[in-house]
Amino acid sequence: MSAALLLTLVAPLSAESVLSPNAPPPPPAEAVAFANKLLAKMTLEEKIGQMSQVAMNTDDRKGVEEQIKAGKVGSLLFITDPAEVNRLQKVAVEQSRLHIPLIVGFDVIHGFRTIFPVPLGMASSWDPALVERAQSLAAREARSVGVHWAFGPMVDIARDPRWGRIMEGAGEDPYLGSVIAAAQVRGFQGKDLSSNDSIIACVKHFGGYGAAVGGRDYDSSDISDNQLYNVYLPAYRAAVSAGAGSVMSAYMDLNGVPATGNKYLLTDTLRKQWKFQGFVVSDWESIKSLTTHGFSADESDAAIRAVNAGVDMEMTSHTYNDHLPQAARERKVSVATIDEATRRILIAKYELGLFKNPYVDADRSKTVIGSQEIRTAARHAATEAAVLLKNEGNLLPLKRDLRKVALIGPMIDSKQDTLGSWSLAGDVASTVTLLDGLKHALPSTTTLLSTKGVEIERVQPSIFDAQFASPKPQLKTDAERKQEFDHAIDLVKQADVTVLALGETQAMNGERASRSSLTLPGEQERLLEAAVATGKPVVLVLMTGRPLNITWASQHVPAILNVWYPGSEGGNAVADLLLGAANPGGKLTVSWPVDVGQVPVFYARQLTQIPDHPETRYWDGSSMPLYSFGYGLSYSSFSITGLTLNKTEAAPGDVLHASVEVENTSDREGSEVIQLYTHQRAGSASRPVRELKGFTRVTLKAHEQRRVDVTLNTQDLAFWSPQTKTVAVEPGEFDLWAGDSSDATLHQSFRITSISAMKKK
Repeated sequence: MSAALLLTLVAPLSAESVLSPNAPPPPPAEAVAFANKLLAKMTLEEKIGQMSQVAMNTDDRKGVEEQIKAGKVGSLLFITDPAEVNRLQKVAVEQSRLHIPLIVGFDVIHGFRTIFPVPLGMASSWDPALVERAQSLAAREARSVGVHWAFGPMVDIARDPRWGRIMEGAGEDPYLGSVIAAAQVRGFQGKDLSSNDSIIACVKHFGGYGAAVGGRDYDSSDISDNQLYNVYLPAYRAAVSAGAGSVMSAYMDLNGVPATGNKYLLTDTLRKQWKFQGFVVSDWESIKSLTTHGFSADESDAAIRAVNAGVDMEMTSHTYNDHLPQAARERKVSVATIDEATRRILIAKYELGLFKNPYVDADRSKTVIGSQEIRTAARHAATEAAVLLKNEGNLLPLKRDLRKVALIGPMIDSKQDTLGSWSLAGDVASTVTLLDGLKHALPSTTTLLSTKGVEIERVQPSIFDAQFASPKPQLKTDAERKQEFDHAIDLVKQADVTVLALGETQAMNGERASRSSLTLPGEQERLLEAAVATGKPVVLVLMTGRPLNITWASQHVPAILNVWYPGSEGGNAVADLLLGAANPGGKLTVSWPVDVGQVPVFYARQLTQIPDHPETRYWDGSSMPLYSFGYGLSYSSFSITGLTLNKTEAAPGDVLHASVEVENTSDREGSEVIQLYTHQRAGSASRPVRELKGFTRVTLKAHEQRRVDVTLNTQDLAFWSPQTKTVAVEPGEFDLWAGDSSDATLHQSFRITSISAMKKK
């Protein structure tokens, strides 16, 4: 990767563009002036201290007070007790020489105490306003205990479901990923960072972490310039343009250079081209790990190369404190570089209002945490995120006059798994499981029969194992397992309908949770097949953070509802969906493969020499997904017709309006997502067969008909060309499709004309 190539990312761009956003605004002048005045008083060691973070869940916490007094700590990680936050903040403000407050960080990924659906699920709502609202409520809870800084959003585009961290992002598409990334930043940060409801966002993992080879976590990413600029970088840039206050460097090698030591990423791209104004933090010990990568000679070299590349703060390891003072004296790192890093951190603290009010109101969390407003929002979000994959014979919603309902599976009453991974501060005790939800929602005339049927457990240790105090299930004998299995099938035979809640434990997703298989773990597939073999109606409810191989189920199970990991109110939300109090309207943001051998499979593939019958790329099976990007059903039915464009010729920077007639042809209110896809027929490079360029989620009453307008900003047709090495909207003919998924069939065409040609007209 060369600086020359990265510099071509600069282009004059439209303010409304999603994929080609403007630079973020500079920090307030008063914040800069304050930071400069304070910086002039600081010693070299105090500046480097601001660049250092201590994790309070490690042995480093033992000496942290003395380090804070000495001005050698700028940030704390993993502390959520407001009294303890205030105690340590008091040490910084009253006992250190310059009285600089601490910034407290935590992994606020999809909620704080009240957990919302995992990010991949939230993105499946296709509702940026809903996503923004969820993160604003998460910020409110976090700030109420003294957390100022979230390590989210994760905006890595991921096209390999084997990668465990796919659940933390928005899926496979750069356009949708960019929209969701910006919404999360707005939600976390609000309009005023000093507000009691706002925290700083941290965009991660910069950049290209989601392309780890083989879907293996921490493995390297080898990404062509074409894919890097057109697929993997846009969501990061959208988040930066939305005003994100910080960015996290990634663990992995990007094209042979570790991201944490990659100057082209962190300085040439992030700062010089995108005009990023915030600060960069390393991932956990990723500076120290530059030596492990074989990139730096030792820890001193690692510290030098990281700070010179553009990393302002070190997470958890000590290489900055240990080695940068001497490196600066030896002029291996300039004092100006250290000053700039420190200035950025001080500005962030100023904007957070910490110099004016460093302490948290310890009583506020008692009324904020788990408030009815937040719980209601979490329940609503879980219903909006769910994706109905199949509903043969309208089995769902379940009829209210059922005599017996069987609820079976390892996910029916697991609070931990209902929350999902990266719910580190989640309130496990108040989590509503599916068993809880159905018990409450079913009419008194219906008997609920329940049992697990099978147990599933991740064999290898997970970094989340210490997250929950609940003991792991005790291993049963073969006879006990058979008895439990047989009991489950007996309940299926007794019931009028069975709900099978299957999936993966929360520890099977997230960091260090990649899989070589996408099958249902353990004996769940056998349980599913045995239940279906009884001939009784079966509803499959999936709890997962990634696409799974459910090819058999798609052919034999009449109803399949994917609820991801639905969060604190998950059981109530799923009960709402099963019984019809809520109507699913979510759409997939990542393609679901038929088999793991297809991976990666995604909709925005390139045309081939023989484009007809793309499903025959394998002679022994289909190369098409089981469920396409953008796919999702509803209890309502919709008709989408009459695609029109307000004009069929436009110049770069113009806005087109595509409109369709949408009719709810059913007897119940529901939501549909109208999606626009384009294809550039010819240009300096071949373009994907389809690319999402606009969408809107619309709710229609029963039999309501409405003309729906979807905006297409022509600047979002810009792409980085491997031929011209520039970003541009190229003149030419374009196809446009509109519909309810990436398989949309309504078609129009339009032409992009050069600005000079338009002026001649």
